[in-house]
Amino acid sequence: MPRTPVIAAWGMGLDSTAMIIEWVARGRPLDLVLTADTGSERPETYDYLPIFQRWMDVRGIAHEIVRYAPKRFKHWPPYFSLLENCLTNATLPSISFGRHSCSQKWKIQPQDKWVESWDLAKQAWARGDKVIKLIGYDASPADSRRYAHREGHVDPRYDYCYPLRDWGWDRHQCTARIKAEGLPVPVKSSCFFCAAMKPHEVQTLPAWCLRLIVLMEARAAPRLINVEGLWRRSTGARPGTMTEFIRGRGLLPPLEIAAIVNGAPVALVEFQAVAAQFPVEARPPLREWIDRFNEGVMRLAA
Repeated sequence: MPRTPVIAAWGMGLDSTAMIIEWVARGRPLDLVLTADTGSERPETYDYLPIFQRWMDVRGIAHEIVRYAPKRFKHWPPYFSLLENCLTNATLPSISFGRHSCSQKWKIQPQDKWVESWDLAKQAWARGDKVIKLIGYDASPADSRRYAHREGHVDPRYDYCYPLRDWGWDRHQCTARIKAEGLPVPVKSSCFFCAAMKPHEVQTLPAWCLRLIVLMEARAAPRLINVEGLWRRSTGARPGTMTEFIRGRGLLPPLEIAAIVNGAPVALVEFQAVAAQFPVEARPPLREWIDRFNEGVMRLAA
């Protein structure tokens, strides 16, 4: 009888990297590694991507990158990343509102869609079998909370497996395993504007990421009611907005922050209005405007 196919979800971060390394070292079967790219991951994560891809290639492990592909743009310029999605709709990622739909839309759905066209999965489902999906939640208290939330989402086509939890591994053990493999240790994977980003992590971001954070919060601000910004609400440890943190720590010049807040959202709306006059296939993508913003065209203060 054919073996049940096994997929590993690689989030390009610490836990899932260690999980895959140890799973392979134990001689367990692994047919495919899937990575969902939101288009808005931290720069260090994209730097790590080819490093681990080479590791998998040497061992003959098949791997694919999948992305959510929006198709209906109404009167908007086409967008292709979570950042662009939020800027288009003048909102923040769902995690800033206490929800997790951005992960469902930009990570889980594109992975599931890809698997639906995968021959091994189709054959397994046709014979009444399931696909085993490895997920890298560790045994720490923080991931135990994520695990409990994840358990509420069940797809009858899959058997979900959490090897790190079965092994009792926390982040320290994951770090040690990656080092023992001779690989650099990846940073925690997340979008660079995620509410889960810690203040010390925001401080490590390059200026172009900080500018886009300021832009995202300024664009969404008129519509926010129950949250202040990406970090939701102010606490003793941090403000509710990342913009305030960036300003307070001097991570961007005050005049530049003011120029972005006061001018860039208006310029973005004007760009959208002009793009709406063209058929969808002829509209400039939002990426073009963001590139000009990053190059400094929209920054009135140097």
